[in-house]
Amino acid sequence: MKMFIWLLIILMVLLVVFGVSIFNKLVRARNQAKNGFAQIDVQLKRRHDLIPNLVEAAKRYLTHEEETLSRVISARNHAQSLQDSTNHQPESLEHMALFAKAEGMLSKALGQLSAVVEAYPELKADSMIKELMDELTNTENRIGFARQHYNDSVMFYNNDREVFPNNLVSSTFGFRPLSPLVFADRDAIAKAPVVDMT
Repeated sequence: MKMFIWLLIILMVLLVVFGVSIFNKLVRARNQAKNGFAQIDVQLKRRHDLIPNLVEAAKRYLTHEEETLSRVISARNHAQSLQDSTNHQPESLEHMALFAKAEGMLSKALGQLSAVVEAYPELKADSMIKELMDELTNTENRIGFARQHYNDSVMFYNNDREVFPNNLVSSTFGFRPLSPLVFADRDAIAKAPVVDMT
């Protein structure tokens, strides 16, 4: 009888240790994904800060392209307001969808601005415009890398929380799924970083 009680106690201790191990693994995976999301935020803030400078520098050349410039600023302001909102978290699937759509629209507007810049040789030759476009291209590349890291982290976290027996711990302790960041207009995202200033 004593042996049975000791075996039961050992089994209970092992179950608790195993449960704590799963819990800690899920916390680490969720925190890594949230850190990846924070890195995207940093790069998007940089992008949002560059755009008004680029538009202001381009205004003197693009008097006939005011619609393109206002479209860029409007898309930037909308994307920035979603980034600054209080529910800007990867756990909010609805917010992530709106956020991705807004950033996709901004990338599309930036692609149109890039095409306009290509059409004006004097604008293309301006050193400030060139510098800002290069910065924007570098930022777009950083956003792409940060997004890839975040999406990979989300995949690992979501896999960890869904497999058995982890799903017992994740459902018990409220580990909600995270949403990957998929931009609605993939073509615009692919085109935005391509800026040829030669």
